[in-house]
Amino acid sequence: MTRATARRRVVRLRGAEHGSRPDTLAAEEPLEIRIGGEPLTVTMRTPGQDFDLVAGFLVGEGLLHRTDQLAALRYCAGTDEAGANTYNVVDATLRGAPALPLSAHRTLLTTSACGLCGRDTVDAVRTHVRWPVAADPLTVDPAVLYALPERLRAAQRTFDSTGGLHAAGLFTAAGELLCAREDVGRHNAVDKVIGWALREGRLPLTGHLLLVSGRASFELTQKAALAGLPLLAAVSAPSSLAADLAEELGLTLVGFLRGEQANVYTRPERIVG
Repeated sequence: MTRATARRRVVRLRGAEHGSRPDTLAAEEPLEIRIGGEPLTVTMRTPGQDFDLVAGFLVGEGLLHRTDQLAALRYCAGTDEAGANTYNVVDATLRGAPALPLSAHRTLLTTSACGLCGRDTVDAVRTHVRWPVAADPLTVDPAVLYALPERLRAAQRTFDSTGGLHAAGLFTAAGELLCAREDVGRHNAVDKVIGWALREGRLPLTGHLLLVSGRASFELTQKAALAGLPLLAAVSAPSSLAADLAEELGLTLVGFLRGEQANVYTRPERIVG
């Protein structure tokens, strides 16, 4: 049993009958992210690929865009009651002074008199995008697109035993799965994929596409754009602000990708010609 899962006894009900049995749960633990020893944020995640998660989170916040900007990642001392390291604190050392993260910008917007403005939020992301995804020449055959959910599902090993994890997968235009990650948080699954790509020296992800197992939120669209991805697909619905951001940046946004059907909300010419 790895830290990604935990065992617990449950009472299983079947009609009028019941019995006790062991069950496997997806693990959820806090991860504190620091930059240069200074706390930045805490996220609840499934342990595993923590360095990828931190690297991807920093890309999505506009703090990283090149591998050489990430000088080091290390676990800090965080101990449980027995004095053992919990591996729940990661400190990132960056080269150069980090910019203000996008999440801080959104916080500033919410504390202003007018509250959070969708237009201002889109503009804030646009200023951090370094690669013009609108000009990406990616094209994807619909048949390739339809096959992606099953390929991602086949790579969800922890989901098979728990049934409680989101997934994100990075694919080539031909449908080859390059990286799949699972987590209790869909944002974390995406961060783990993008962080893997950064640490492998693959950014920008020109000509690639990202598939997520849940819905496509504004934040996921933001993360895809900042990684240089021209296409984001989801098996569920997108939000209106996600569609607005995708339209603004020229990113193709696909929702309800199930079986041989999908809704293409922006830049459909990359799929239907």
